[in-house]
Amino acid sequence: MHPIQKLFGYAGQYRRDIRLATLYSVLNKFFDILPEVLIGAAVDVVVKGDQSFLAKHILVGVGITSTWQQLLVLGGLNVLIWGGESLFEYLYHLKWRGLAQDIQHDLRLDTYRHVQKLEMAYFENQRTGNLMSILNDDINQMERFLNGGANQIIQVFCSSLMISAVFFALQPGIAVIALLPVPAILFGAFWFQNRLAPRYTEVREAAGDVAARLNNNLLGLATIKAFATENVEADHIAQASDGYRVANARAIRLSSAITPVIRTAILAGFTATLLYGGWLTIQGQLAVGAYSVLVFLTQRLLWPLTGLADVADMYQRSMSSIDRAMALLGTPINIPYEGQHFPIDKVKGELRFEHVGFAYDSTPTLQDIDLTIPAGKTTAFVGSTGSGKSTLVKLLLRFYTAQSGRILLDGQAIDGLNLQDLRRAVGYVSQDTFLTDGTVAENIAYGAAGASDAAIAEAARAAECTEFINQLPLGFATRIGERGQKLSGGQRQRLALARAILKNPPVLILDEATSAVDNETEAAIQRSLDVVSKGRTTIVIAHRLSTVRQADCIHLLEAGRIVESGTHDELVARNGGYAALWRLQTGERST
Repeated sequence: MHPIQKLFGYAGQYRRDIRLATLYSVLNKFFDILPEVLIGAAVDVVVKGDQSFLAKHILVGVGITSTWQQLLVLGGLNVLIWGGESLFEYLYHLKWRGLAQDIQHDLRLDTYRHVQKLEMAYFENQRTGNLMSILNDDINQMERFLNGGANQIIQVFCSSLMISAVFFALQPGIAVIALLPVPAILFGAFWFQNRLAPRYTEVREAAGDVAARLNNNLLGLATIKAFATENVEADHIAQASDGYRVANARAIRLSSAITPVIRTAILAGFTATLLYGGWLTIQGQLAVGAYSVLVFLTQRLLWPLTGLADVADMYQRSMSSIDRAMALLGTPINIPYEGQHFPIDKVKGELRFEHVGFAYDSTPTLQDIDLTIPAGKTTAFVGSTGSGKSTLVKLLLRFYTAQSGRILLDGQAIDGLNLQDLRRAVGYVSQDTFLTDGTVAENIAYGAAGASDAAIAEAARAAECTEFINQLPLGFATRIGERGQKLSGGQRQRLALARAILKNPPVLILDEATSAVDNETEAAIQRSLDVVSKGRTTIVIAHRLSTVRQADCIHLLEAGRIVESGTHDELVARNGGYAALWRLQTGERST
């Protein structure tokens, strides 16, 4: 399907507005070409007086025949025509620009909402900067087309039809001559457009590359500075920017040739009308007024076609952008949000993994995981990097779907549950803490809209955040910067824990939540967990075994399989893989 069909299919709710905008564009063009007709009529009146076409055929019934009276009538018509043209120009600008803003707003929001629903596997092969380029630059490009390009296309088409009708009414022979260049102009415009399409697709892809590189570098600026690689990264940006420049240059070389080609065709048509029409007037076969109208209208017919160059350029840029945005919007959602609703206050928190298997590629990450996590108990998963610990959590949150087996919450398969309800029942604290550029209070209350100040303060106290919050300039009202950059890593992690506590979920997950914090913060988080995990299903994933020794059950994973399970004391006494890790981390010697 053509991008423009996709766009207007998407904008179905605005069909009435589109029709009105189109009508205003047509009426504006109708009034726009009438002044040339009036000029011809005025010339005819001045030359022929009471024998003019106007006096003999139009005004004869009202008794207006004198030259001055006819000119007064033409003056009055002129005022009405200019007023009508101005009115409909205002209306079409209002309508088209309003449509551009509304459709842009809807498309950006719908696309963003759609992106949020895509499974995490989709983002493994995507760059954030490229997605940002689609959501921002490409949709803005579509807006620019609707702002002006759509109206230009309509008006060029309408002016060609209207002026052609006048030509054939006055002098069919000249009409044929004047219209001869039009097929060549249209053919040339479409020829260039078809060849511009792949070039502007390259331009948009190159723009996405630049955005991706810039986004990546800005997020990693501290690392770039620490490794003194500013010049290296500046070279990378230069390469990406040069790729964008080269892609644009290829498109510009072709698009710049459109206007000269069209001008050549226009020159031929205008010269033919000027000479042939003049010869007919000299021979007395064409009235002077009619000749004036034809000369003016020839320019009005052909000259706007030079705008096809700009329109074709804008159109093709926009089509490439619309195609990318619609492709993103059309990306299938493989993990549906719909499902059986269940009230969060009824969730007990018992979890069951039945022969669960999963692989990110050809290598299995989890193999035949079969276990039960009792409601209200604390269960820990430990093991080396890549053993599958975090993948278990991602499957539980349905970031991914298990490729074999199933996961049950309180006896119900999570694949059949409403996804939003499932995730509301789970509190998640990850190693990579996401904080917004808002206040401390807003970040603690993230996901718990309407939480009272007292509840926020209590969650902060439970996560042992109160001391450092009180030292901030505005306390809970202090803005913490993008991604919480004004806070230390430990402070950010405690805010994330406070956020999970305020959510008060039946199931709490901590995925390496203490791996990147100091010993003091780890101790504070551990004290908080001892309190908040009571009576709540808690899953802890950790490398540091000291943080999980109080868990009701600890599972050791190796190569995606559970190889040992038990309490800390039981596993140490077993003297297996867990005991070896414990000795390694504590420095104890085996006996």
